[in-house]
Amino acid sequence: MKEYRTINKIAGPLVFVEKTEPVGYEELVNIVQSDGTVKRGQVLDSSDDIVVIQVFESTAGIGRDAGVRFTGETIKMPVGRDMLGRILSGAGKPKDGGPEIIPEKRLDIGGAAINPYARQSPADFIQTGISTIDATNTLVRGQKLPIFSGSGLPHNEIALQIARQARVPGSTEEFAVVFAAMGITKEEENQFMADFERTGALEHAVVFLNLADDPAVERIITPRLALTTAEYLAFELGFHVLVILTDMTNYCEALRQIGAAREEVPGRRGYPGYMYTDLASLYERAGLIKGLKGSVTQLSILTMPGDDITHPIPDLSGYITEGQIVVNRDLHRKGIYPPINVLPSLSRLMNNGIGEGKTREDHKKVSDQMYAGYAEGNDLRGLVAIVGKDALSERDQRLLEFADLFEGKFVRQGHDENRTIEDSLDLGWELLATLPEELLVRIDRNTIQKYHPKYRKQGA
Repeated sequence: MKEYRTINKIAGPLVFVEKTEPVGYEELVNIVQSDGTVKRGQVLDSSDDIVVIQVFESTAGIGRDAGVRFTGETIKMPVGRDMLGRILSGAGKPKDGGPEIIPEKRLDIGGAAINPYARQSPADFIQTGISTIDATNTLVRGQKLPIFSGSGLPHNEIALQIARQARVPGSTEEFAVVFAAMGITKEEENQFMADFERTGALEHAVVFLNLADDPAVERIITPRLALTTAEYLAFELGFHVLVILTDMTNYCEALRQIGAAREEVPGRRGYPGYMYTDLASLYERAGLIKGLKGSVTQLSILTMPGDDITHPIPDLSGYITEGQIVVNRDLHRKGIYPPINVLPSLSRLMNNGIGEGKTREDHKKVSDQMYAGYAEGNDLRGLVAIVGKDALSERDQRLLEFADLFEGKFVRQGHDENRTIEDSLDLGWELLATLPEELLVRIDRNTIQKYHPKYRKQGA
């Protein structure tokens, strides 16, 4: 293997090498220091004059006399069924004290693009056990659905709860969770590891943990390692895999850091102009393939800087994905967990995965009626602040009370409370029963007589 000693410049995590033979994009590189230690990197850019290498570790200690060897290979993830139950670093190395993974295969972390014609339309309901997702913003197998949160909000707790509870009701097919955390603190790492071990969820999960003090470059490959693992479990072993990625904001910050080190012309708010394409290369790896048994479903969590939903990261994510779940600071201040605001939340594939034979025939109608009642009751809170509650009509007062009940009973649930979809829909009916029947305009008469608590008691 030819060795070059033509390092021109070192900037942050990047090493610039001159006068090389033609090398491939994303090719693996070994950098041999003067003391014989080897650091690994990857070709980030290649031109006639300069090859740019991003180093997976710190560049401290790399001098201009270091030798650079191009291996001719790209990064490959060792995968196998034995990965289930393992906790790995953001670079894919064992972090749980267990042995190295004995691979059944080594797969390129870039993944293979799914032919659009081969994609199957998502249509199967995934139960997370959280009412505000299952009943009003349903997650469907093969979907990519981000969670928009803010700094200091309990998105990590929501992610862990989903990882513990997610399943496909009535299905005997194998289900797995691939959990990838990027740029987390040591405290968060301990929280994640303790929760997975405490609840036994680790048995059917593969966990990747990239810490805040790990190199930014590692943050770029962590979600790709996780998605490669998920694709292997799904499309070669037939698992239905839920991939949880947190926090995509830390991932995008790493992109910005590397872009600045490369002296690229920045785009919106300093992020690279290619961030949309880069995010799409991750999000679009969710889906189902015709003729194959497994599936990859994605829940990506991102913290909106300054709670700004128009920030480039949530804005671009919204274009690529199929809806969003919005975590709300006002609900969190009220002590409500999980503080998910159903009003700006949306699941574009919800209608594909609900209804008779999938969840329940009344699902869509109950969801629409609760949404309408809560939206109107929430709007009335602003009016009450001006004119007072006594100035409202009886109808408006009932809707105002419904909004409080909706938040206090439907949105609020315990950290370990795992509600079935039937539990969530029945709870929805209990709340709707507090409203006069003439306000239930989004539900037909037959459905009301079948499911409304008043008529169910009469039938019993």
